[in-house]
Amino acid sequence: MHIKQEVAERHVLTITVDNESGILAKIAGLFTARGYNIDSLTVADISDNHAVSRITIVTHGPPAQIDQIHAQLERLVPVHKVCDLTELGPHVERELALIKVSGTGDIRVEALRVADVFRAKVVDTTTSSFIFELTGAPDKIDSFVAIMRELGLVEVGRTGIVGMMRGATEA
Repeated sequence: MHIKQEVAERHVLTITVDNESGILAKIAGLFTARGYNIDSLTVADISDNHAVSRITIVTHGPPAQIDQIHAQLERLVPVHKVCDLTELGPHVERELALIKVSGTGDIRVEALRVADVFRAKVVDTTTSSFIFELTGAPDKIDSFVAIMRELGLVEVGRTGIVGMMRGATEA
């Protein structure tokens, strides 16, 4: 007997929720209780009256597991809407990172040259270090960090992914 193994797929989910205490814990608890991993999580208020927030979660799993996550999220009371951007089609993903690099002399010059190529902005500098700000797709940030590892990477802080459907309609 041959058992077919489903391949884990990466999915970007956006969840519109009431902006109330404990909702993030409920959603994270849903993932934790079932052993699902959260690769990235961002949350921010999106309404004028501070009543609604948008949570973006990047997770991975076989299609059946993603469907189960989607269904369970929709059952939570303060959840208004769940969208799987990956399933809906073309979308934009962005992330912000702060990357601290230490170095002097030629290393410092090379770090600035690479930052220019990646369009990273210098947001802090000392005589022996830089902090770069970089916004882009996660793979762009991964590539920049990998190069900076060779040039004196000290520290990385990343916001997590936010995503939005392309075109004029709201997801």
